[in-house]
Amino acid sequence: MKTKKNSRQELFADAPVSQALLTMAVPTIISQVINLIYNMVDAFFIGRTGNSYMMAATSLTLTMVMMNVALSNLFGIGGGSLVARLMGVSEHDKAKRVSAFSFYGAAGIALVYSLLIGLFLDPILKFLGASSATMDFAKSYATIVIVIGSLPSVLSMAAAHLLRNAGFSGKASMGLSMGGILNVILDPIFMFVIMPKGQEVTGAAIATMLSNVIACVYLIYAFRQASSQAPLSMHLSDAAKISRANRRQLFSVGIPSALLTGLFDLANICVNILASSHSDLVLAAMGIVMKVERIPNAVNIGICQGMLPIVAFNYSSGNHARMKQTINTARNTGLLISFASILFFQLFASPVSRLFLSTRASDPQTALQTIAYAALFLRIRCFASPVQMLNYHTSFCMQAMGKGKETLLHAFVRELLLYIPLMFLLDNLFGEAGLASALPAGEACAAVFALYLLNRTIHAKEKDHANA
Repeated sequence: MKTKKNSRQELFADAPVSQALLTMAVPTIISQVINLIYNMVDAFFIGRTGNSYMMAATSLTLTMVMMNVALSNLFGIGGGSLVARLMGVSEHDKAKRVSAFSFYGAAGIALVYSLLIGLFLDPILKFLGASSATMDFAKSYATIVIVIGSLPSVLSMAAAHLLRNAGFSGKASMGLSMGGILNVILDPIFMFVIMPKGQEVTGAAIATMLSNVIACVYLIYAFRQASSQAPLSMHLSDAAKISRANRRQLFSVGIPSALLTGLFDLANICVNILASSHSDLVLAAMGIVMKVERIPNAVNIGICQGMLPIVAFNYSSGNHARMKQTINTARNTGLLISFASILFFQLFASPVSRLFLSTRASDPQTALQTIAYAALFLRIRCFASPVQMLNYHTSFCMQAMGKGKETLLHAFVRELLLYIPLMFLLDNLFGEAGLASALPAGEACAAVFALYLLNRTIHAKEKDHANA
């Protein structure tokens, strides 16, 4: 019987590329889709109210919620990847210390974030574009989900990363999926049964926070159970014993990972600020579109995550022909999905937008106007999908090859030098349509730079291998 190690090596090195990519990508695509549903469910049920101002408020707070992901990546991905490397060289005591430090580091930074948001919530919401019509809704949601709920949210995601890297991907997926499923169940109960009419946003926030708490409790339990079989620890004494070298290694991976998410979040903040400067309805419409367009993106990110270990294995082993075949297969599959999504959104932009905002409740006129904006923005922004795939694809390839500096360079150029400046320029020139057009324009320019970086990196490695 083949061992797991030999089976995995055979999958990465010898199995047909399409089979290997399918085997690795399908679980990650499923995980991405579940996470997407989890993040979309609040918007979907709030849309049943037909209240565009409630939708705008939740769009504002999305950027604050995304910071939870960035903070969890700092310790979850940084610590998790180091735990996996230490396990590979049988440094189990060091791995325990890293896992404990990561666990308490995630809890600590979540508490600091909650405190800062609680102290400065009003000015932050005003900066993000909250108006007198959306402030109360946004404040209620942020208070419950961020100020009260950041700790279980950040800690559950960080624990899931640590579990996954220690070999317990099933437990990690179970915990995160549990949160998403509970949110789907609890949202309508709290919004339309428990809370009075007009308090639907508060109901959605309570449901989300409770779902995160329950998922966090399960993941902590799973973490404790797994610690008897793997080098994982929740002891403060282990956290205090982590070496300076291990801390440095943790942050060398965790900080770039957090920055990548943070830059994406910064771009979304800019979108919200510019959209709200036009009207709350434009902001609500952009919020709808930014959720809908994530559907093909989630599938493509899943493909890229499945591709990463195969590329990494063959990059380090020197099998560059197989590496490039994997890269090309993943890219072509993602591009096919992206072009199909363009066709779908061009044909069904209005019906898709209507799924997120009812025209039969509250103020039908404002709901119809919001849907009209959303359909227009979706038809424009969906053209970004193929070039977004190229950018995701290159970023994951760079990470697979261990090119952290190049990954960060691409992220800075993509968001800070291209997308955000184009956002302000095109919005100033063409208004709301220009703001929507900034995404495909910025992603297209970034994709050209990304392909240059990827080709340069591959050629440099091939040259070094030939000279060796």
